[in-house]
Amino acid sequence: MNPEAAEQHVVRLSRTIAAPPERVYRAWLDPELLRLWLAPASFSVERVEVDERVGGHHRTWQVGPDGASGGFDCELLELVPNRRIVFRWRFVGPDRVADPSHDSVLTITFAEAPEGETELTLVHERLDALYKAMPQIVENVGRGWGMALDNLAAAVSGN
Repeated sequence: MNPEAAEQHVVRLSRTIAAPPERVYRAWLDPELLRLWLAPASFSVERVEVDERVGGHHRTWQVGPDGASGGFDCELLELVPNRRIVFRWRFVGPDRVADPSHDSVLTITFAEAPEGETELTLVHERLDALYKAMPQIVENVGRGWGMALDNLAAAVSGN
């Protein structure tokens, strides 16, 4: 493989979450649960739409404390109940305008861990085109996912 062709911007995170895989999996697809956790730091989730089927949409509207809004407009590419979800992930601004060349892929896997917990692995890749257009967004993707996964763990474990 050509080293220059290798992807430079990939986020990989893992978390052990004190909840069973079915609960953690549902938290990625249930709009009411998504409202509780899919926003980093001081942002909040204003609205969520999920059409839970392969080819369906997964849309999130977020708003910051300064009133700035944006979110995600995604397509569900793969659904393996309680095991794996793959998204065509697209960051969008306040006008929900997106550039298809900035699409990325988000893969979430769920594995049973001891004591009824879940080992969640997140891989967000194909971020290079977005980085060329908006490096400040990509530079914060890992940190944003880290905060969101902390929120997810708290939401599904009852802490």
